[in-house]
Amino acid sequence: MEAGKGRLFKPLNRAEIGSKVEEELRFHLELLTQEHLQLGLTVEEARAGALRRFGDVEQIKDQCVEISQRRHPLVLALKSFLVLVFLAGILLRILVAEFHVKHCADILITLAILGRLLLYVRGLHPSSFLSKPEALSPLRLNDSSQTSVYDQRDRTPVERVIFDR
Repeated sequence: MEAGKGRLFKPLNRAEIGSKVEEELRFHLELLTQEHLQLGLTVEEARAGALRRFGDVEQIKDQCVEISQRRHPLVLALKSFLVLVFLAGILLRILVAEFHVKHCADILITLAILGRLLLYVRGLHPSSFLSKPEALSPLRLNDSSQTSVYDQRDRTPVERVIFDR
């Protein structure tokens, strides 16, 4: 009971979750390294083989952190609350004939939809797109060195994307 309560009121601290996930990933990398050492490889070869087999550690860490945050009890409770607000708005809209109550129902429905949309967009981590300017615009419109949208061969951004593939 206490462990459940502690998990429920524990904040969604990305750094703390990240350090726990990193520790777990290091443990698994060590296990893979030990498996490679038992095959008779040197320590460097075993470590390199473990990293190759394991894959991109940073990407796996980010995915694990995201999954753990998505399944946090407070996030699940908030999603359930938004569903209940939406259903209450629908019921009020259907069952009550007064005009002002229908407006309140519309507000409930709108708040539930916008809240759920906010949770969805927050889960996409839109700030991570801004940290990679080259990934922001495949049209290269964010290139500050260009004074015109046309390149040296007088191609538009769309033509650059089509012909540079």
